[in-house]
Amino acid sequence: MAIDTSLLLELAAATLLFFITRFFIRSLLLKSSRKLPPGPKGWPLVGALPLLGNMPHVALAKMAKRYGPVMFLKMGTNSMVVASTPGAARAFLKTLDINFSNRPPNAGATLLAYHAQDMVFADYGARWKLLRKLSNLHMLGGKALEDWSQVRAVELGHMLRAMLELSQRAEPVVVPEMLTFSMANMIGQVILSRRVFETKGSESNEFRDMVVELMTTAGYFNIGDFIPSIAWLDIQGIQRGMKHLHRKFDRLLTKMMEEHTASAHERKGNPDFLDVIMANQENSTGEKLTITNIKALLLNLFTAGTDTSSSVIEWSLAEMLKNPSILKRAHEEMDQVIGRSRRLVESDLPKLPYLQAICKESFRKHPSTPLNLPRVSTQACEVNGYYIPKNTRLSVNIWAIGRDPDVWESPEEFRPERFLSGRNEKIDPRGNDFELIPFGAGRRICAGTRMGIVLVEYILGTLVHSFDWKMPDGVEINMDEAFGLALQKAVSLSAMVTPRLHQSAYAV
Repeated sequence: MAIDTSLLLELAAATLLFFITRFFIRSLLLKSSRKLPPGPKGWPLVGALPLLGNMPHVALAKMAKRYGPVMFLKMGTNSMVVASTPGAARAFLKTLDINFSNRPPNAGATLLAYHAQDMVFADYGARWKLLRKLSNLHMLGGKALEDWSQVRAVELGHMLRAMLELSQRAEPVVVPEMLTFSMANMIGQVILSRRVFETKGSESNEFRDMVVELMTTAGYFNIGDFIPSIAWLDIQGIQRGMKHLHRKFDRLLTKMMEEHTASAHERKGNPDFLDVIMANQENSTGEKLTITNIKALLLNLFTAGTDTSSSVIEWSLAEMLKNPSILKRAHEEMDQVIGRSRRLVESDLPKLPYLQAICKESFRKHPSTPLNLPRVSTQACEVNGYYIPKNTRLSVNIWAIGRDPDVWESPEEFRPERFLSGRNEKIDPRGNDFELIPFGAGRRICAGTRMGIVLVEYILGTLVHSFDWKMPDGVEINMDEAFGLALQKAVSLSAMVTPRLHQSAYAV
């Protein structure tokens, strides 16, 4: 009997020990599998928000050096994960692309983009797919871009002649104003069959100011987005500014659409982009587009279509003015391929590898969107062994990837030559090479990627080929950044130009 009792006690103890051990092992495994990525502790209530400062992309890049390529931040009552290397970006935007295909709710989407009724902020679904499909077919896709190549050539001709007049009067060219005026007219011709601005003046300058304000405010880290319970206080005044700006854009878009409807008889048999979109309000997919959806889409195309490409071209010119040897080499390549008796045409671009390298280097060092538009996780997931909870915001620091010394040799230097040979020669900015993703990647890659590359290469190439560039006497070039959804120069580039082509080239 004693033996039986002892045996039973040993069996009971062994069983108890087994279950206790199993419980602790499971708890430890569960805990380890739910280990959040490292990151700063932040402050009570507001979390890491105060740590971002006025230049969030720079602050986050510095934090990543301490905490690693996948970093977790508590932002008010929300969670945010930041990817700062090509590998981390690939994990989120390729491997887990579908899980991060939606946008988080934010004031910009609500107050500027008609409650996310546009293509940029819309949820990943049927309406987003329809807007994107129509935009690709009739404006942003390869065939559509070919169809309106003549529009780009004509509008660029107007810009060259305006710059020629300034050079004859010995007046500087304010580069971003000139670019916005021209590019808004290019887009207006495609969407509305007319120039948006007939002459450069106060109206076009006001439009540029509106575009810059939108791209700046939409990039702010708004406290109300991260602590919704106090959003109504609008502590930073961001939401008041957004509401005012939205009313101005809505008036402009309403006027455009009303004038477009009134001139419908002039376009019979030759529909433009807006005609096509209006005709697809009742779509075969069953998804209905409202007037609000259409206004929101036009807002996307006019703002992102002008500001992002404009900023890259301005940065490129600034870098060449800072590094005259780069400008000289670009001129030599163009003189050899094109000569000086005619303007550059788009078919010349594949024959100008150094120009294309300059554009890639600008995309690397000065990406138009330093932090990609935020995404949010639909489900909990794991990245690099770290647990990412459901409803975590994702920010990919594109600026940090372009400045990563583990990826790029001497990243602070502007060296187009890095793309002419070696491992970087085949790198392409269209979203497949995560070392260079100025337009993002995955399902939510910028819809205007093709258009952006064409505009940057063609317009920058034409400006460089057509003129010699120099800073006004006594003026030093300022290379400071101004943070926003698009990365602006803090001080607009203003430069003197001198024509370098045969006079007949400017008359075409």
